[in-house]
Amino acid sequence: MKPTMKLCLLPLFLFCFLSSSSSHPHPFDPLTPSELSTIRSIITSSHLNVSSSLSFHYVGLDDPDKSTILSWSSSSPLPPRRAFAILRADRQTHELIIDITKASIISHHIYPGPAYPSFNNEEEAQAGLLPMKYKPFLESVRKRGAKIEDVVCTSYARGWFGEEKQNRRRAAVLCFVAGETANLYARPIEGVTITVDLDDMEIVEYRDRVVLSVPAAEGTEYMAARQRSPFGPRGNRVVVVQPEGKGFNIHGHMIRWANWDFHLAFDLRAGAVISLASINDTSTTMAGRKSVLYRGFVSELFIPYMDPCEEWYFKTYMDAGEYGFGLLASPLEPTVDCPPNAEFMDGYYAAQNGETLHISNVFCIFERYAGDPSWRHTETLLPGEIITESREEVSLVVRMVSTVGNYDYMIDWEFKTTGTIKVSAGLTGILALKASTHTHTNQIKSDEHGELVGRNTIAVYHDHFITFHLDLDVAGPANSFVKAHLKTVRSNSAHPTPRKSYWTVVRETAKTEADARILLGSTVSELLIVNNGVRTALGNAAGYRLVGSNAAATSLLSDDDYPQIRAAYTKKQLWVTPYNRAEKWAAGLYADQSRGDDNLAQWSMRNRSIENTDIVLWYTVGFHHIPSQEDFPLMPMLTGGFELRPFNFFERNPLINTEPFNKVLSAQSSTQTSKMAQV
Repeated sequence: MKPTMKLCLLPLFLFCFLSSSSSHPHPFDPLTPSELSTIRSIITSSHLNVSSSLSFHYVGLDDPDKSTILSWSSSSPLPPRRAFAILRADRQTHELIIDITKASIISHHIYPGPAYPSFNNEEEAQAGLLPMKYKPFLESVRKRGAKIEDVVCTSYARGWFGEEKQNRRRAAVLCFVAGETANLYARPIEGVTITVDLDDMEIVEYRDRVVLSVPAAEGTEYMAARQRSPFGPRGNRVVVVQPEGKGFNIHGHMIRWANWDFHLAFDLRAGAVISLASINDTSTTMAGRKSVLYRGFVSELFIPYMDPCEEWYFKTYMDAGEYGFGLLASPLEPTVDCPPNAEFMDGYYAAQNGETLHISNVFCIFERYAGDPSWRHTETLLPGEIITESREEVSLVVRMVSTVGNYDYMIDWEFKTTGTIKVSAGLTGILALKASTHTHTNQIKSDEHGELVGRNTIAVYHDHFITFHLDLDVAGPANSFVKAHLKTVRSNSAHPTPRKSYWTVVRETAKTEADARILLGSTVSELLIVNNGVRTALGNAAGYRLVGSNAAATSLLSDDDYPQIRAAYTKKQLWVTPYNRAEKWAAGLYADQSRGDDNLAQWSMRNRSIENTDIVLWYTVGFHHIPSQEDFPLMPMLTGGFELRPFNFFERNPLINTEPFNKVLSAQSSTQTSKMAQV
């Protein structure tokens, strides 16, 4: 068999894309409003509804087995539609598998702890109201010269700090002063610690340790309507137009653009989920679809702050597992968050009482062109002519924004015709700010754990670690992880030239999980995911290369620090594990008050084989954030990310035979002129 003939052995699922124009639903489609309503009816009709404390914390698709998805085609009936639900009732956590079609509960398990499910919006809001009628808090507000009607409170996760037994589902409540400015986070009520039991919905701990004045509202406003001249700099308006219309098609949740097909779905915890991304390979006579990414999504966000004082030490958040990255997704504003050529998708989820709620414009999809070339070359050596050839860099972007308290996270999945998938994580919003007595840096005599960014305002040092789950199926599921080390070699006498050294590539295939834990920068390496069973005509294994960015920070916390135990995987940027349907969330299924006994680092300690098998990459985009005055009162976008780039995946550059736009437009113009002449 010729090497390129092996393409015909790819899984059957690749061919389902050929009929993506059909409205036939897909097994990975998120739960519809009708299905969510059915799930609520099934649960509220069960014995669980006897409890007055029944509350919904997660309802999502119970993923079909991977083998089922890979063998499914659009002409086949859907596999059974099942949902996975996490509920709280009578101070217990309930896990349910629900058969939606048969309207029945097929599995019910009580999770004993010690961790807890994510918060829901309704209980966070309810907890935020508790201090408003709590006399000690009213006195604390009075002592700071604030008005209680201007105070806004909300709840935050408290984490775990070595407690042997913890049978309370606790949360911290933090309060701020609004009124004179929309920027309430710039005016914290400092020195107060409030702890709430979320099951009993009552304040169980209260302490006012130190009274600090609330920072002034002056200079904190960011709303355009409240700004006054002189205004800041800006260029002239840039308009995005597509005179020939959009170049992509959306059918249900399947998206087809250029040489790409993929599925896009909404999940309450992950937000955007990209599935079954495949590319049409026209670089060979054996053209056809080749799989790239089975599933990709944000698995966890770990944000530890660096102030160890009583009111701050617990601020070490896991934004996906404790709050829900999808739950806190913001409706995207057309022409503001996304360009005018964008299309939008909505999201649906179950509220605390199980009723279906709607997030409009949760995703936007658009083509991006900034005038850049994807490749170019000018040739001047040919006698009597100068040749310049280039191709435009047009890409397709899927975007979502999640507002987790003070921070806004923008996640872009960008698909390029070169076969590259570029993933970007952008941070903006408002810093976590601490009231202070300082008005000038020369007053700071010791470590303040942050930077003075405004009068009486310290922006606390912190990290952002955004971990992605990347189930790559490069030309099929059987993949290996290869480290291509760059090694310096001394020249020898066999080559009698003045050169004394050169570098070469030494490839090492990771056999087990331990071989694939990577601290980027420790060695110079190319990181590859290859399929040894699919090769080019030249014999190279089809592969993809992981290319990191400058946002590659790792955690600096000590290994025995409790937040680090919970997020042990942030000590390295890259982990590789064998595919396991249950291993989706880097911090574990239950992140609130977790103890680090169910997370990526723990799973990987089994040191399973990862060679020539179905593997998952876990990549962390990391930032150490030292705030500056330019980050105040609202922070400009800070972006990092990574790329998945083809590596011997194609026989050649797949864009060589792509016609440039100017040639296409010229041909269209000539055709139109000819028709007008005939008329």
